[in-house]
Amino acid sequence: MSEPGPLDGIVVLDLATLFAGPLAATILGDFGAEVIKVEHPLKGDPSRTHGPAKDGHGLWWKMLGRNKKAITCNLSSDEGAELLRGLAARADVLIENFRPGTLERWGLSPDVLREINPRLVIARVTGFGQFGPYSKRPGFGTLAESMSGFAAATGEPDGPPTLPPFGLADGIAALTCVNAIMMALHHRNANGGDGQVVDLAIIEPLVTLLGPQPMIWDQLGIVQERTGNRSVNNAPRNTYRTRDGRWVAVSTSSQNIAERVLTLVGHPEVIDEPWFAGGSGRAQHADLLDGYVGGWIAERDADDVISAFEKAQAAIALVYDIRDVFADPQYRALDTITTVEDPDLGPLRMQNVLFRLDRTPGSIRSTGAAKGAHNQEVYGSRLGLAPEEIDRLHAKGVI
Repeated sequence: MSEPGPLDGIVVLDLATLFAGPLAATILGDFGAEVIKVEHPLKGDPSRTHGPAKDGHGLWWKMLGRNKKAITCNLSSDEGAELLRGLAARADVLIENFRPGTLERWGLSPDVLREINPRLVIARVTGFGQFGPYSKRPGFGTLAESMSGFAAATGEPDGPPTLPPFGLADGIAALTCVNAIMMALHHRNANGGDGQVVDLAIIEPLVTLLGPQPMIWDQLGIVQERTGNRSVNNAPRNTYRTRDGRWVAVSTSSQNIAERVLTLVGHPEVIDEPWFAGGSGRAQHADLLDGYVGGWIAERDADDVISAFEKAQAAIALVYDIRDVFADPQYRALDTITTVEDPDLGPLRMQNVLFRLDRTPGSIRSTGAAKGAHNQEVYGSRLGLAPEEIDRLHAKGVI
């Protein structure tokens, strides 16, 4: 039996799909919250069939649905909405990502839910937020990656804007959503007050991560262009190919690291150049510095390069694919990829919880369950419904 997590006693209703809202609920569940995953009786969460599957079991769902009790409920039906209102009366958090106006149409607006349970924190995760000219549009992480400025600044200078090959915007929105929920819970608990509504637009968190770009445009009229793997803030910063065909990434964000790197590759003379004294000056001489560093690395095998950089206390890393992540001794020491027993697939390796707490650590207690697997448990224990009533609702298509 796992130790209680820091969110033990917090009840979360996860009404969201694809992918920011559900991932936020997963993280809360990893750290002890009781997460009740609410899915449509027929459609289910699309992540169940998203991406590769094994023996008919979607692998993405096994991770995204972990530590959740899976129930079904047709929220658009009168009886389904009534069931949800009953669950909300006994919950701390509700996460949803329907288009603005959908919950209101079903009689499940924040005003209705908070009248039932004033302490409820309601997180509304949408592509564009609850108001504004785009609020009714369908919104996905890909659109956020496009509209935030991320794609425009990513890729080679002579290539197209580049989107990430995974759900970057959704993932960042999920982490942001968790922070927002925890702030709302803290305010509620510390001040003896009510819950509140979180309005999270997926297009916004990535804009925050652009750093100074908005101010640079505002004050200097400069738009950051695509620079490949180079940085506009410092150099040398790039990926370089070793003699044995591997790729390494070098970072010189701090001045002393930059000096160590150029000394290591045999060009300490550039350290005395006035332009070398700051990251911006070095970035303006990226061709020269990349030539020095890339040329040195190209003459050596990856193991020798890594060893020399570590000895010089300079920052370097091999460019990994997922096979390397599995094999790396540091990731193994951290148990970043952990083994979980799955009832369908047996031992299953997946990402561990996000961080370590020494007193109330998180844990993976279960993998993604079958759709409606916990209907009897949740509706019986939380709403007091008899088994025959649950069977009736199931036969009617309400759950």
